[in-house]
Amino acid sequence: MKILSNIFYFYYDGFRSMTIGRTLWLIIAIKLIVIFAVLRVFFFQPTLHGSDEEKADQVRENLLRH
Repeated sequence: MKILSNIFYFYYDGFRSMTIGRTLWLIIAIKLIVIFAVLRVFFFQPTLHGSDEEKADQVRENLLRH
């Protein structure tokens, strides 16, 4: 566990001492939010509808069909 904290503080101190480190972290965070929001909206839309039993039936039919 100590090795993980040492690794974390190594990177934390490195980015903290950078002159534009906080700006870079902000840009990274914004990019991740945009990427995951776009992926969620366009690629990972929920396809199962209805109650739990109806969802289970849809999954069962799909598995048996393929």
